[in-house]
Amino acid sequence: MPHLLQEQEVSMLRAEIEILMKERQSLLKATGAAAVFIANLDSGTLPEDAYEAAEMLSNCLNDLPEDTLRDALDKVRAELTGSE
Repeated sequence: MPHLLQEQEVSMLRAEIEILMKERQSLLKATGAAAVFIANLDSGTLPEDAYEAAEMLSNCLNDLPEDTLRDALDKVRAELTGSE
C-alpha cells in the first residue's frame, strides 16, 4: 500500500511540474512580447494616460534577472521566426 501511495504522489508531482512548465512558457511569451513592445514604443506618441502603465511595465521588465529576460526574448523571437 505505501508503494502505491508513493507512486500516486510521484505522478501528481509530475503532473504539477508539467503544469508549471507550461505556465512558465506562457509567462515567458507574454514577458518577451511586452519587452519587444516597450523597446519599440515611441514615448512621444504615447497618450499621457498610458505613461504610468508603460513605466510600470518597463520597471518590471528591468527588474527581471537577465537570463529570464533573455529566455523571454528568445521565446518571442522563436515564435516570430516560426522556429519553435
